[in-house]
Amino acid sequence: MQPSGSSTIATSSPLPGKLHHIGFVVGSIAKSVQPFIDSLQLEWDGLVFHDPNQGVRVTFLRHKAVDSPLLELVEPAGEASPVAAFGKKGGGLHHICYEVENLEERLAFVRSKGGVVARPPMPAIAFQDRRIAWVYTKSKMLIEFLERQR
Repeated sequence: MQPSGSSTIATSSPLPGKLHHIGFVVGSIAKSVQPFIDSLQLEWDGLVFHDPNQGVRVTFLRHKAVDSPLLELVEPAGEASPVAAFGKKGGGLHHICYEVENLEERLAFVRSKGGVVARPPMPAIAFQDRRIAWVYTKSKMLIEFLERQR
């Protein structure tokens, strides 16, 4: 028996995929990375990616547990960045990212559930030009979908 108000997702619907990372907006990666490392016991390879398509610089922190999702720090790359205002207010939790097999199929599923594609598929520098897309769910959650490497 299901709890009141819950619903079942049809088995034919595409699964959301593997949780790849959690995005956190910061004013400055350089000033923020060490506190994240220290407080969460994460590891950092020192790589920072500038993505002019998205107007951001990003870096990824890893947990020692192999299957744990990454933590992405997202820094605005200028005043025109879509996260500039959020960064100026101190930043914070921004999005979750799922790695999916079929990006178009996943976007169609999200639309069928009342979600809105905020940014259509585009290559992302931090992911070796694998495509990403951004959606807002009906419950106003921002989700990034990353196409699985083939």
